[in-house]
Amino acid sequence: MRAIHRKLWRDLARLKGQVAAIAVVIAAGIMVLILSVTTLDALTLSKDRFYDSHQFADVFADLRRAPEGLAPRLEAIPGVNRVQTRIKAPVRLEVPGFQEPVRGMILSLPDGRQPDLNRLYLRRGGLPESGRADQVVISEPFAQAHDLHPGDRLTAIINGRLERLIISGVALSPEFIYQVGPADLLPDYQRYGVLWMNRRGLAQAMDLDGAFNSVLVSLRAGAIEAAVIEALDLRLAPYGGIGAVGREDQVSHRFLSEELDQLRVMAVVLPTIFLGVAAFLLNVLMGRVIRTQRQQVAILKAFGYHDRDIALHFGLLTGLIVVTGTLLGILLGSWSAEALAGVYAEYYRFPEMSFRLRPQVILLALAVAAGAALLGTWRAVRQAVSLPPAQAMRPPAPERFRHSLLERSALGRLLSQPTRIIVRNLSRHRFKAFMSMLGIALSGGLLLLGSYQFNAVDHLLDIQYRLVMKMDLHLSFTDPTPERALAELRTLPGVQYVEGYRSVPVRLVHERRDYRTVIQGMEARPRLRGLLDADYRPVHLPPEGLLLTGYLAEYLGVRPGDRITVEVLEGHRRTLQVPLAGTVDEPIGVSAYMERRALNGLMREGPAFSGAWLMVAEHEQDRLFERLWEMPRVAGIGMIDDAERQFRDYIQDTVLVMMGILLLMAGSITFAVVYNNARIAFAERERELATLRVLGLSRSEVNWVLIGEMALLTLLAIPLGWAVGTVFAWLLNQALSMDLFRIPFVITPATYAFSAAGVLLAAVLSVLLIGRRLARLDMVSALKSNE
Repeated sequence: MRAIHRKLWRDLARLKGQVAAIAVVIAAGIMVLILSVTTLDALTLSKDRFYDSHQFADVFADLRRAPEGLAPRLEAIPGVNRVQTRIKAPVRLEVPGFQEPVRGMILSLPDGRQPDLNRLYLRRGGLPESGRADQVVISEPFAQAHDLHPGDRLTAIINGRLERLIISGVALSPEFIYQVGPADLLPDYQRYGVLWMNRRGLAQAMDLDGAFNSVLVSLRAGAIEAAVIEALDLRLAPYGGIGAVGREDQVSHRFLSEELDQLRVMAVVLPTIFLGVAAFLLNVLMGRVIRTQRQQVAILKAFGYHDRDIALHFGLLTGLIVVTGTLLGILLGSWSAEALAGVYAEYYRFPEMSFRLRPQVILLALAVAAGAALLGTWRAVRQAVSLPPAQAMRPPAPERFRHSLLERSALGRLLSQPTRIIVRNLSRHRFKAFMSMLGIALSGGLLLLGSYQFNAVDHLLDIQYRLVMKMDLHLSFTDPTPERALAELRTLPGVQYVEGYRSVPVRLVHERRDYRTVIQGMEARPRLRGLLDADYRPVHLPPEGLLLTGYLAEYLGVRPGDRITVEVLEGHRRTLQVPLAGTVDEPIGVSAYMERRALNGLMREGPAFSGAWLMVAEHEQDRLFERLWEMPRVAGIGMIDDAERQFRDYIQDTVLVMMGILLLMAGSITFAVVYNNARIAFAERERELATLRVLGLSRSEVNWVLIGEMALLTLLAIPLGWAVGTVFAWLLNQALSMDLFRIPFVITPATYAFSAAGVLLAAVLSVLLIGRRLARLDMVSALKSNE
């Protein structure tokens, strides 16, 4: 073994604490990268396979009623490859042994066979037999939630008619990978299911013999989707079409796409933060190692080692640190990605989740880690190899010092000698002190980032379910309903208050941007459905004009006073210019709001309602559900408490699991950074500390010189860490904002306190470990000349 290689292993043994600390930081960044990229890869691959193998449609359109003879005209649209007409209807279900209301969607199948588009993946049983009007296939998540099997029975209300149904099979569909009810944000498999039934039986129940109310379209290669949608809307408009949508606006696909976008953001932002910290630490470590080994480098050059040998030596030192951290990160990332893939499989239902750690991902992790290491060590290594041996043999030129303002002040004269040494050292090595402080601040910022997510999510849910959704039940009607329906609801058992709303699907257009959403028509001063401004104060609906969520207004690029083009997608399908009256601040969903009577006028109808919100007495809920079951006009019943529970479960299973892992890693990084700084400071000043002991300072005074400096740097770093962490949190908040929910940017005093406490705890542990080394300080060895 060459002497320079033996030196490498000795350096690793001597720097094992710092090496382990930096390896942990690298491992954290690689773990997040592997976790995000592998989960993204698993979801994307599973989606693509399911879509391709089961003929997922490209365009979707709902309408009121059209004759089957219209289908050939739709197939003749340029760019259309295949058209599948069907019947689609809301359904209310009664599941044996489950007392709460259940709603769902029932779709038609060609009698006794698979559809051409959106084919079913049968898990158990089979399709309904040809000619049978009482058999259905049910979605697998719904079947699992209620332990239903082929041969079990259900009771359903379809178009006001009571039907007894037999389960023939259990299936998955590419149309319902994310199985969520209308106007819902999260799956509730117990209270919402999807069913498929032979077309003839469903047509009879819906009075749609020889007609359809839903159509699926696949496109030819190279077809322009927007042109097909425009032609499709033109042909379906006379039949009550509410506007065709492309795959990107299909509910299940959109939720899945937003989740994939979120994972892409995390795969870029979080590893960048962690590996940026790693690069900084490597820079500090290699810079200080090389400075302390100037004379060793000179001796190696004097004995004939070339610049490339010296560069390779320090490169191998860096490489071993990087490889150690990368391997640890890959192991942790693989384990956590597999666990997280199981969580995602609960919400996104594929026939199989194709989880694998691809070699390309491992190579990407190595490349990213190597890039961070190169960025962090290049300058220090270049300086080492560029010094001529004669110059490197000489010690660095002494620095020019002068008394600082503090030392010249009356306060400075009151300081003890060890404390004055601390002040002088920091003031005379300001850049080095600042870099140490910045390293600690970065670790504190990571702690703040992890803690912020937990507190912000709690804040989001408190706003949504304490200030916005204040009702107990949410009822939706089959069709717009006259005002007398609300009077009937007020007489039901346990109902304390009723508030109706009108919901109209629209496309909002401003300049070149558009967005499909619904306008919610509500009372001017709603009691059960809060509207809030940016300071969480109630907002009242104006007599005219629209209110938009701030997120939607920003997306469309509109301000109060601007006029928005509103394309109504039901009824007379009018196109109107409506002024924007203001914005509201909502963390969940994207909607538009209007005073109900103004919306009724816009629709050219009398006082009509799409649904109602109810405040009910909890002890009367069972009796109330029995009465609601007897009201055929009620299409669905949503329970707000259950919606909140579902949302909390989703957040905990996805966002908070990820943030919990990051918080744990941030804590270990904080200790690694603080300990790394302490070890380097001790290594640099070991000779100086021994000299002070020889000159007569007590052990406690000498210890205070190092420990006091660490304490002062840590205390100064905490406010800087708060600033860095706030920036990290804001960047992540902006990157993760999406339609489903937007985590409010709220950092509480508890979040700052948690970050500070984590840094202080890491400092205390580091002091305890360094204190042991101080206690074992060998003055004779430390005072020996390096020569």
